[in-house]
Amino acid sequence: MECVVQGIIETQYVEALEILLQGLCGVNKERLRVHEICLKSGPNLGFVVSEVRLFCDLEQSEPTWTVKHVGGAMRGAGAEQISVLVRSMVESKASKNVLRLFYALGYKLDHELLRVGITFHFQRGAPITVTVSSVNKMLKLHATDEAVPVTPGIQLVEVTAPATSENYNEVVAAVSSFCEYLAPLLHLSKPGVSTGVVPTAAAAAASLMSDEVLFARFQLFILIER
Repeated sequence: MECVVQGIIETQYVEALEILLQGLCGVNKERLRVHEICLKSGPNLGFVVSEVRLFCDLEQSEPTWTVKHVGGAMRGAGAEQISVLVRSMVESKASKNVLRLFYALGYKLDHELLRVGITFHFQRGAPITVTVSSVNKMLKLHATDEAVPVTPGIQLVEVTAPATSENYNEVVAAVSSFCEYLAPLLHLSKPGVSTGVVPTAAAAAASLMSDEVLFARFQLFILIER
């Protein structure tokens, strides 16, 4: 299982978000460049359409592959009352032949994307991953070098955390608590629930950037004094 929320932020405020995340997480950012391929099952595999996603990490010297299947979201009155989506999910590392394998099984290409940005991995009540990325579409099949932004000037922010049927309440609480710190810059909600950009983003970004400049000047002063 996994807990997930998403939101959007204007590209001009991403640097401020990086500063905020760096302070909250206490870890360095990692560069992100992932080729995402969405496949759907053909009629020979049954009447219920199955969807899998393949992720190729292009930041590695030798690209690595991951296959991921996202199942249904948790239902019921309890699920409606929380702001985090809890859904079943299975993922596994795969070889470079994984795409050929799924084609042989009868899966067909539905769409593909290139995600470029940054990611943070850290522990804060639960193992949490924050991804800030530009979502790009391919003009030609698998042509990642020719990808263009789907929404220019806007980047997707996604917060995810693994969970189990025994601890998802604690993970939901950890994710919800963390998201509150990002509220001045963006609003995070369940995937598919669009809330747009927040009106306080500009002021919050200006404040963060100003604090960063003051901190840099303080560090420089300390070095000079030494």
